[in-house]
Amino acid sequence: MGEVKNIILVGVGGQGTILASKILSEGLIRAGHDVKMSEIHGMSQRGGNVSTQIRFGKKVYSPIVGKGEANVIVAFEKMEALRWVEYLKEDGKMVINDFEIPSVPIQQEIAKYPEGILEELAEKAEVLVFKAGEIAEKVGNAKTMNIVLLGALTKAMDLPGIDWEAVIRANVKKGFEDINIKAFHAGADNAKL
Repeated sequence: MGEVKNIILVGVGGQGTILASKILSEGLIRAGHDVKMSEIHGMSQRGGNVSTQIRFGKKVYSPIVGKGEANVIVAFEKMEALRWVEYLKEDGKMVINDFEIPSVPIQQEIAKYPEGILEELAEKAEVLVFKAGEIAEKVGNAKTMNIVLLGALTKAMDLPGIDWEAVIRANVKKGFEDINIKAFHAGADNAKL
C-alpha cells in the first residue's frame, strides 16, 4: 500500500465518468487507502470532455496526475484516449472503450473523426480494447457502460479485497443496483490484459 498509484478516467459528458470515479474512490477508501480525486467538467452537459484523476496509496498529498505519471488511463471514448495518452507512464496500461462520440466540429463536418486511433495507441502502450457499450446492452442496460469499464479497470489494476458490490449498491440509483453489479462483473470478465 506504500506506492502512490495514479488513475485517470476520461470520457464525454453523459457517459457516467464521474459516477465510476466516485465508486472507485469509495472502494479504495474502504480498502484503507488515502485517496484524492480531482474532476474536470469541460462543458460536459453539452458533450464536452470530462476527466477525473484519482491518486491512492498510504499517503497522498495532491489529486493531480502529471504527464507521464498515470498507471492506468480508462477512456470511455476512443478520441479521449488519444487526447490523454501523454499522461500515461512508460509501463502504464490503457483500458479503452471502442466507442466514438463525434465532437461538434466533426458533427458540423468541419473536421473528421481520426482513423487508426486504436492502432496508434497500441504502439505506445499496453492496451485493453473492448466494446463496453455492447457488453452493457447484453447485460440489459446500455447506460451501465461506465460500470462495465469500472469492472475492467479493477481487473486490470488487480484491486482485490474490496467489496465492489457493496460500494456499487451505495452509489447507484435505487432499483438499479443489480443491473450495475451485473455490468461490473461483465466488465471484469472481459478484461484480459
